Amino acid sequence: MTKNGSEQAFRESLAGLTPEIAAQQLNDKVGMEFGQLSPERVTATMPVEGNLQPYGLLHGGANAVLAEALGSTVAALNAGDGRIAVGVDLNCTHHRAVTSGIVTAVATPVHVGRSAVTAEIVITDEAGRRSCTARLTCMVRDAPPAG
Repeated sequence: MTKNGSEQAFRESLAGLTPEIAAQQLNDKVGMEFGQLSPERVTATMPVEGNLQPYGLLHGGANAVLAEALGSTVAALNAGDGRIAVGVDLNCTHHRAVTSGIVTAVATPVHVGRSAVTAEIVITDEAGRRSCTARLTCMVRDAPPAG
């Protein structure tokens, strides 16, 4: 994957996490792996195994974690230098059950403004069938001072 300027800046901003915070990332706990990372498109996969609800189906909350992670990444990549994005509204519609394998999510921006970014996140199963559609709106604001 070739890194563009926004992707590089995003990765560098994550590199500034303290070891205590870096060890507690929910993305890691659900097994999420990022693929493409650009302001126009962010992709990731997540295993179904380890993310089940009691009926043996992929947990809807795991879909929400995946959607929020990708949508907020799209927002952060579009926020601009010295700005951060924080989620304020997440909506997930679960279309079909997934019981095994991996799911793949693709996030694309649908609105990029000065104070808000909204992304659509589509999650599919290994057969390419849509299992969840989500929308995340993030507030964009100046980053707090370091320290």
